[in-house]
Amino acid sequence: MTSKALILGATGGIGGETARQLQQTGWQINALTRRAQNRSEINWIVGDALDPKAVSCAAQDCQLVVHAVNPPGYRDWDKLVLPMLENTLAAARQTSATLVLPGTLYNYGADVFPLIDEAAPQHPATRKGQIRVKMEQRLRRFAEEGGRVIIVRTGDYFGPHAGNNWLAQGFIKPGRAITSIANPARVNIGHQWGYLPDVAATITALVAMRERLLPFENVHMAGHWDDDGRQMVTAICRVVAKYQQRTPKERAFPWWLMRLLAPFQTTLKELLEMQYLWQQPVQLSNARLLTILGTEPHTPLEHAVEQTLLSLGCLPSTSHLN
Repeated sequence: MTSKALILGATGGIGGETARQLQQTGWQINALTRRAQNRSEINWIVGDALDPKAVSCAAQDCQLVVHAVNPPGYRDWDKLVLPMLENTLAAARQTSATLVLPGTLYNYGADVFPLIDEAAPQHPATRKGQIRVKMEQRLRRFAEEGGRVIIVRTGDYFGPHAGNNWLAQGFIKPGRAITSIANPARVNIGHQWGYLPDVAATITALVAMRERLLPFENVHMAGHWDDDGRQMVTAICRVVAKYQQRTPKERAFPWWLMRLLAPFQTTLKELLEMQYLWQQPVQLSNARLLTILGTEPHTPLEHAVEQTLLSLGCLPSTSHLN
């Protein structure tokens, strides 16, 4: 029998990359989307993750459900996130499917910084973090009731086909040549990154052995640890210089401007809430993942940045290279 998965959030970065990699390993993919899509490699189903009937129908005959969906533009997180998850849980229960959730750093507070393992208590400092903790508590109850859950946690996402992240929205501007880079990090403060193809490869590997995992499996990825807050900027500079024979300038990220505009823009308000992750080192330990898989999928940073910038339209054609 062909394995079938439902991806909620397949038009987003992590959902889309996970769908692609699962498909490459033989999975048939259903994807629930609010707008019709014309990409035929996936079975696109028009519907809303807030509609329990739509989620239930899309999950028919699925052995896996990936919950990678969020309210658009970070709007109404407190009202929409948990109802969305309940719909996903009901669908997973209906078909006895394993549920996968991409995790975040938001769950943790300063009491467990700087190095965090899976057993660390979750005492978030932000509203969004509190919601993420409630999501994972609900998933743990689902596992205790007989379900199966895999949480894969990493740092800030970046990668091809993904524009809703710090790299694409803060450091650079998609579709434009890179002349300057805005770095939100404090000097000598480390930052955690997760390259989307590596995250999706980790999810795919864990899914393949899901029957041998704990009913509630929570793993952390080491990803790319930028130990001084400048490695990402340096990698961007090297890639741009390779394509354009000039090095972009680094400038400080305008946090002051975000504070001025945040009252009028929901997305900026939500991003500003995460400023603390750029002001102190927050790193994940991947010991549990190494115990399970033996190794972590890892793309060298410069290559990962190059593929990301090409996808975002920030580099000229490779035909210009010598």
